[in-house]
Amino acid sequence: MAMAIFLNGMERREIRDLTLAMIASGETMNFAGLSKKTTDKHSTGGVGDKITLPLAPLVASFGVAVPQLSGRGLGHTGGTLDKLESIPGWQANISGERMRAILEEVGAVICAAGSGLAPADGKLYALRDITGTVESIPLIASSIMSKKIAEGTSALVLDVKFGSGAFLKDIAQSRELAKTMVALGEDAGVATSALLTNMNVPLGLAIGNANEVRESVEVLAGGGPSDVVALTVALAREMLRHAGQPDADVEAALADGRAMDSWNRMIRAQGGDPTAALPVARETHVVTASRGGVLVEQQALPFGIAAWRLGAGRARKQDSVQHAAGIDLHAKPGDIVSAGQPLFTLSAEEPERFARALEALEGAYRVGNAGDEIVTGGPLIAERIGA
Repeated sequence: MAMAIFLNGMERREIRDLTLAMIASGETMNFAGLSKKTTDKHSTGGVGDKITLPLAPLVASFGVAVPQLSGRGLGHTGGTLDKLESIPGWQANISGERMRAILEEVGAVICAAGSGLAPADGKLYALRDITGTVESIPLIASSIMSKKIAEGTSALVLDVKFGSGAFLKDIAQSRELAKTMVALGEDAGVATSALLTNMNVPLGLAIGNANEVRESVEVLAGGGPSDVVALTVALAREMLRHAGQPDADVEAALADGRAMDSWNRMIRAQGGDPTAALPVARETHVVTASRGGVLVEQQALPFGIAAWRLGAGRARKQDSVQHAAGIDLHAKPGDIVSAGQPLFTLSAEEPERFARALEALEGAYRVGNAGDEIVTGGPLIAERIGA
């Protein structure tokens, strides 16, 4: 069946029926009893994509509930739960009753999805993995949306990536995936929209786990890298529009501390200490510019692979991650650099990891001359899809 779908594709009704069947294979959640409207976000994943961390408390600061069921990283794509587990005491696994209580009291929950949601998806995904049918848009769309619809949110915003560090490299394929998922949401009665976003360049300046938490906190404090802030704000506006607040002043909530207060409450509600020191790696290796000029290229995928090799990611689901491992970027495409200036710092627990990480980064970045084309693959947000 998976091979037939992979080769022939599916019509909208067929994808809907498959998705509904996967939802019906397990339990579903229902937040109808909450005093707040619910809205959620899903990203197809990328390099340095920590947007969920500042986004959930930001949206919650407007009195909206964000039930964010997240996952762990695999390969070069980081996992939201791995990042948050860098925070001392923070717990990913909470009961459904506790989740509802936190949503009512705090407004935002980021936690692990239970095995009872769309269990047929897990079985089908394992089958796709060994039959070479993973990259099928109907199967990707039904996999993502079966879990998101089963989660019970009334609105959903999708962050669908394209480019070097994305699951689907080609923007046309990403657009087709976004349209398919938006249609599935609408057919299930979930208000759904999508943003097509650029993953040719790493998002922000931090790639890893603990360092991405630090960067997220900077955003919540009113600072942080401009691309992370821009995407967080755009997704927050989209989520709040679905929740009936199209004119919400999202930037103000970042500037005046409301979003940070929401973050602190969210972390404490799941046992974490938002004031505790985050882990720092024992070993670092700094890569400097061999010449002066302009940083014209910084490919997302090789940087994601390098962070994975440093210990920030996992090759198999049962592997553990090293929370302090990762990469901190000191320049982004378009920045002027001088000879000897640090371009990025690698962090790891074992120094022997640096060689393989540097191997992954050969040819992944380039310093050129003023006037050379800056390779970014286009704007951060390419287009919006959905009602």
